[in-house]
Amino acid sequence: MSKLTKPSIDEILTSKPEARLRIYAWSPDDPPADYVGLIKVGQTTQENVNDRIRQSQGQMQQAYTLHTDPDTFAEREDGSIFRDGDVRQRLINNGHENVLHGSSREWMRCSPQDVRSAIIELQQGLRFETARDQTFPMRDEQADAVDQTFEYYQSRWAEDAKAVPRFLWNAKMRFGKTFTSYQLAKKLGAKRVLVVTFKPAVEDAWQTDLESHVDFDGWRYVSQKSGGDPLEVPADTPMVYFGSFQDLLGRDGNSVKKKNEWIHAINWDLVVFDEYHFGAWRDSAKELFEGEDEAVAKKEIEQEFASTLDKVNDQLDVVGDDEELFLPITTRAYLYLSGTPFKALATGEFIEEQIFNWTYTDEQRAKAEFAKAHPDQRNPYGSLPQMRLLTYQMPDELLSIASGGEFDEFDLNEFFSASGKGVMATFTHKDEVQKWLNIIRGSGDTEAITGLKTGTRPPWPYSDVRLLPYLNHTFWFLPHVAACEAMKNLLEEKQNTFWHDYDVIVSAGTAAGIGLDALPPVRDAIKGGHDTKTITLSCGKLTTGVTVKQWSSILMLRNLKSPETYFQAAFRVQSPWSISNPDGDDPSREEVLKPACFVFDFAPTRALRQISEYGIGLSPGEPNPEKAVADLVSFLPVLAYDGAQMVQIDAGGILDIAMAGTSATLLARKWESAMLVNVDNDTLRRVLDSEEAMDAVSRIEGWRALGDNVIETIINKSEKVKELKKKGKEGELSKKEKKELTEEEREYKSMRKKVQEKLIKFATRIPAFMYLTDFRENTLVDVITKIEPELFLTVTGLTVADFNLLVDLKVFNTERMNAAVFAFRRYEDASLRYTGIDSHEGLSRVGGYDTVIAREA
Repeated sequence: MSKLTKPSIDEILTSKPEARLRIYAWSPDDPPADYVGLIKVGQTTQENVNDRIRQSQGQMQQAYTLHTDPDTFAEREDGSIFRDGDVRQRLINNGHENVLHGSSREWMRCSPQDVRSAIIELQQGLRFETARDQTFPMRDEQADAVDQTFEYYQSRWAEDAKAVPRFLWNAKMRFGKTFTSYQLAKKLGAKRVLVVTFKPAVEDAWQTDLESHVDFDGWRYVSQKSGGDPLEVPADTPMVYFGSFQDLLGRDGNSVKKKNEWIHAINWDLVVFDEYHFGAWRDSAKELFEGEDEAVAKKEIEQEFASTLDKVNDQLDVVGDDEELFLPITTRAYLYLSGTPFKALATGEFIEEQIFNWTYTDEQRAKAEFAKAHPDQRNPYGSLPQMRLLTYQMPDELLSIASGGEFDEFDLNEFFSASGKGVMATFTHKDEVQKWLNIIRGSGDTEAITGLKTGTRPPWPYSDVRLLPYLNHTFWFLPHVAACEAMKNLLEEKQNTFWHDYDVIVSAGTAAGIGLDALPPVRDAIKGGHDTKTITLSCGKLTTGVTVKQWSSILMLRNLKSPETYFQAAFRVQSPWSISNPDGDDPSREEVLKPACFVFDFAPTRALRQISEYGIGLSPGEPNPEKAVADLVSFLPVLAYDGAQMVQIDAGGILDIAMAGTSATLLARKWESAMLVNVDNDTLRRVLDSEEAMDAVSRIEGWRALGDNVIETIINKSEKVKELKKKGKEGELSKKEKKELTEEEREYKSMRKKVQEKLIKFATRIPAFMYLTDFRENTLVDVITKIEPELFLTVTGLTVADFNLLVDLKVFNTERMNAAVFAFRRYEDASLRYTGIDSHEGLSRVGGYDTVIAREA
């Protein structure tokens, strides 16, 4: 793989192209006989439509009359665009003839007024039913996902014909999960596909992809919304049923509603769980909407995710991969889809051979490599903007009023704290927030003095001419409703004349509507995005599953703990904005209007911690955390302003800053985490089936006290509990069986916890060993292969071979342990540097952040 060139700061702050699609209609002044009464309808992104008309005439230049205004834009009132083909289709629907001349389909037999009327109707929002006219093939990575999943299913069925294999697609937004899932179903020869989502708003995408592409001609789509009876679909007709957990499950979240009991009557070929990062939603969903009023937040969570979410999560925490316990159906295979499956990856719920990864890094690497290899071809990734993160250290006078917490860093929630409602809402620190508004325009007193001293002017968001075009439509993510309303009030005050050019929309609170109901006011304000400027203020709404292509920047103005929440929100501005085939004569051309998008963050340490966790968390196959982060920032450049200058930070610097404030106590907690070990039935079975593994675990301190058959007992009792629960779903359990269920469940859970505790106790000895050895470990592989075996045995009680075997059997969560090993190494390095020892040659400290940046080779 070729090495990609690191962009300069000027390249990171790339200029934004401007283009609008224009519709035009013309006819020759002296037409040949077969052109009499015809008008040509076309489109172009060129500013002068007359130039485009003359280009289309080629060498046969002739006088003509333009029947439309030169600035007739192909934009609807909601901001979407239409094309010249839509105008012609409207004319055809009105009874006008589409006359073909050779390969040209652009000539219509109609009057100029007919054309202008058709354009006005489309501008006012007229749309047509989607035809099955999509013919695009799968991209390479989509075909790889289908092939890998298909091969894994086949291998499992070859081992056990009754096996029900599970596979996870860790694929970011814009991968095309719906289209690719249907391609997998087609390759499987599936006739009955059930799509279950934890986020009902995605239904339109599932229906559109099935009904618009020629590959799925003859397939039937059924849902509660679309109507139809699934049981009446002929057996030989492929059928997809779409349902949400709200629709399917009863109030207790543990039984199918009576109206949906037909679901048991179908033997499904494939069940797809969409938006499967719900395992992290219990915390991140609450974090996302914690700024909303309690009643609104509850409704938001129910609509955005699922009203039965907590019940489903509770079930999954107990049953692991036994999906039939919370969705009692029969199927041949399961497919899980998610853009941020952090919990599933971190807990080892899926092993490596069960995961297909397509991350933001993969996407952007494919974009760069395709452009280099095929410079004259349309880049299928070309419209996907590259993200850039810009962080800013606030002046001391602002830091002083809102710093604290675990890492003593800038507290955005405190800084933007507010009270009151509507026009009465105001910031607690109003004067300081006003100073911040001045600063991000580059007009603060401190910034002026710093500029004079350093001779530089940092790229503040609303002052740098390269950034301003990306800030015409922005999303400001604030802590709570009062802060959103206070910000709108402050922006509209008389002294803030600069901000009066922007239409400020408060997308927070009851008045904004629940869920997607908050979207229309935003689109109404943005329209086409060319003649308007908007700022959308939100504390949670519109941060997941929403596409507003004109949003090009997001300002992170609230504390967020989970990288899922942070990047779900950040990816709102990565939606592509482009015009394909702009002049109507070259399908391979694409006019990209948003080559980049920006995240602005004013809590640098927090921001870089999120980058670090995101890079490590979504690269489960990468044993070196620093390389995982390096891969990410090669396509997500990070610029940091330290109060004096703007510098670009590499992976080592990001990790140093992200781990700033890490203490020995915090490191110890990492090694005491239950996430470090896997004690599910599948893992325990692998240990039980290996005589060497059983000998190894028996040498762990305190293991023998658990009893000779502890693993076998746990497996047997949990299987018995599963059978009793299944029986309970089919009918009433006897009083004796209910008591037995309670006792058996309590007993096996207690035993499993004790096994977990023994394994964790062993794990806590690894950092003690690492402290004693002279070797600087990066990853778990280093611990296993590059250490002193006699010292390892003395400290931990196991041989290196024992430990290696247990790691191979997934007893230890490799990803979590890698992170803990790596954190220990960086903490140890920092301690050594403090005493004047540097364990890593070739490193130098630069920049106001005291960042460690590796010298170029």
